[in-house]
Amino acid sequence: MLDIKLIREKEADVRAALLKRGSIFKLEDVLAADRRRRALLTEVEALKSRRNAVSKEIGALKKQGQPCDEQQAAMRTVGDRITEMDNEVRTVDLELESALLQIPNLPYAGLPVGPDKESNRVARTVGTPRVFDFKPKGHVELGEALGLFDFARATRMTGAGFPLFIGVGARLERALIQFMLDIHTQEHGYTEVSPPFVCNPAAMTGTGQLPKMAEDMYRVNADDLYLIPTAEVPVTNIYREEIIEQTLPIRLTAYTPCFRREAGAAGRETRGLIRVHQFDKVEMVKFVEPETSYAELETLVADAEDILKRLELPYRVLELCTGDISFAAAKCYDIELWAPGQNDWLEVSSCSNFESFQARRAGIRYRRKDGKVDFVHTLNGSGVALPRLVVALLENGQQADGSIVLPKALSPFLGGMTRIERKAAETKKVDG
Repeated sequence: MLDIKLIREKEADVRAALLKRGSIFKLEDVLAADRRRRALLTEVEALKSRRNAVSKEIGALKKQGQPCDEQQAAMRTVGDRITEMDNEVRTVDLELESALLQIPNLPYAGLPVGPDKESNRVARTVGTPRVFDFKPKGHVELGEALGLFDFARATRMTGAGFPLFIGVGARLERALIQFMLDIHTQEHGYTEVSPPFVCNPAAMTGTGQLPKMAEDMYRVNADDLYLIPTAEVPVTNIYREEIIEQTLPIRLTAYTPCFRREAGAAGRETRGLIRVHQFDKVEMVKFVEPETSYAELETLVADAEDILKRLELPYRVLELCTGDISFAAAKCYDIELWAPGQNDWLEVSSCSNFESFQARRAGIRYRRKDGKVDFVHTLNGSGVALPRLVVALLENGQQADGSIVLPKALSPFLGGMTRIERKAAETKKVDG
């Protein structure tokens, strides 16, 4: 949520920044509600001040035995008006909050400006895509031949977009989760948490999923809860409506399943693991002082990159343009893996600095060194999402005989396994 004071005092700058996102937002409604609210507060405070003064006058008259019926009658009228205006203030507060919740975050000043992903900037490319001496296959063909997953049965039990991992496929998922959590907690300085997999509307609003993305969420109507689209939601909301007293930064990591309807998604990406409605992900979340948030964003990206480097996968880092960043982000990097079977780059991580945007919505503050209370800056990043990671592992590690050579870093998490063989999806160590 943007600070209404910022909109009020720098309306032109806010408009210009929002225009870089490619949309026009009606700040007039916000400013009109703000003016109405301030006018009401001024009037009601004047009435309360008058009531206090007359109350003292009535008290003095009573002590002197003087009549005060007229003053008391006037104050009853004033009291009724104060009650009426307090109700008006609450109504305007709700209108103002509702309007502010519709406005996205302001993009960071240094972002590339553009309407869509075509204007994103490649910050760096790490690793060289493998050159094959045979035509590489896609992950669906590879994984089904090896018995790693069964999309047909999953569709029959639930619907398209809900994968079923089997045997070594399920074990690979579990190994990757453990691998990433261990690195983030033991080497990158994060504390592991295990949050709920459902959240209430207030939590979803706090991180910016509601109200804008309601149609993409899975809702449990009977209990008014939402299946989480990312661990960012419950982990960020750990400190909702709190003043953080402990030393910043706070770095948290969590594994959760994630659920996204992605209404309107269609096309070839819906087959296999590239675009699914349920997937596993390891998330990183930071609560930091405003002065350090952009330095913390760079280390957040580096922590996600470290996972991919250890898995020996070629990737690139994109700095998203003003028209492609998410609703709540001020600055965002996407990390994409090369998938030879798709002949394309696939996003596996999105690392964002929200500045104080989420903190204002969720009421997350911290105590500064001078003792004053201020809004914290929040960041989050995938560390990383598994479906497209599995796609890249299978397609980059494939051999001519259909087997998959796995990265050495995963071997300790797979009981020494280094290759997935064709033979009934059984696995063996590579000789030597």
